[in-house]
Order: sequence, then structure tokens, then C-alpha cells
Amino acid sequence: MAKVHVVNVSVLENPSTFLSKFQFEITFECVEDLQEDLEWKIIYVGSAESEEYDQVLDTVYVGPVPEGRHLFVFEADPADASKIPPSELVGVTVVLVTCSYKGQEFVRVGYYVNNAYSDPEMQENPPEVPKLDAVTRNILASQPRVTKFKIDWDDAKETENIPPCNDNAPLDGTLNTTATTASNSSSSIIDPIKSTLLESSNSASAMEVA
Repeated sequence: MAKVHVVNVSVLENPSTFLSKFQFEITFECVEDLQEDLEWKIIYVGSAESEEYDQVLDTVYVGPVPEGRHLFVFEADPADASKIPPSELVGVTVVLVTCSYKGQEFVRVGYYVNNAYSDPEMQENPPEVPKLDAVTRNILASQPRVTKFKIDWDDAKETENIPPCNDNAPLDGTLNTTATTASNSSSSIIDPIKSTLLESSNSASAMEVA
């Protein structure tokens, strides 16, 4: 049984500019004291075509973690535009928030990110060289995709490293947060969530994870 449950993730300062920091307020619950730290990452998918453009924007270790509910704000610098193909800077991509224990990822929350010019004229006639100071970043936070992985915890008597199971039940009356059987590839999460997240441009800034 999982010893850590992500209860809520709120996207702060959203929408914002492309050059603004990412900010996520994360609430998680620990069912018993952990022997080691939790490793949290924010990963920006630079291109759907190749994982080589993925960027780990920041990594933070949280611990020691006692039993109970905990909250912290995870902040990271924006993606390095020089490491992203110019054609991929404006448009839709994905940002991931992941958590691992003892080097094993056990939860991943993926959001679609829409990077677009706010100026209608620039939307119609985008510059050949993207002007990032004119780009608005909107994290579509109302329909995240949550992937859960079974791992070996401190007192595991047998291995639990098997593919994640589907959990398609809505968590409440308004939000349908879905677990996916995506592999540990960040780019593999893009296609399954594109159709749903692109439908919502006026997204809420919070979600809940069972």
C-alpha cells in the first residue's frame, strides 16, 4: 500500500508570462514516518517529438517526513528557451510534477501548457523569431492527468514494481482526474491528454489527487 498520497496540487500565478517562474502548491499525506526523503521534480517537455528536449526545471528533497498532512510551495525557473526547438516555443506542451521515493517514481501529475501571444496581431502574424516576453503561459489546470506507480516502500515484503493500474473514477463532482498506464517517458503522456485539456482555456487552478 502506498505510504504517500498527493491530496491536492494548486497552480499558482496562472496564467503568467513565459518567463515567469512555475509555482505549485502541493499538499500530500503520509500514512507513517518515512525513512528517507521524498524527491520532487518539475519537468518541462520541450518537444513532443523527442525526450532529449525535456528539462528538469528543479528538484527538491523533502524530509524527514513524519506521519500526517504536509503542504509546501514548489517553485522553479521557467524553461531554458535555448534548449527548445524554436518551432516548439509557442504552442502547446506539457509540464510534469513528479515524486519519487528511494529513486522510484510513484506519482506523476501532468498538465497541458498553452504558450500563446496575447496580442491578436502577433497571433495572426507571429514573428519568425519568437518574442518570449510577449508570450503568455496558461497551465490548463482543471484536468490534470495523474499516473500512479506501485513501488517498494520501506517494509515491502515483495516487489511492487508493476505497471500502474487504471483509475478512471472522478474524484469529486467537477473534476475527472484519471490515472494512465503511461510508461516512465514524459513525452508518452502528451497524446492521451491533449484532446481533453485543449478544450478548456479558462481552467481552474487546483486539482485533487486521491
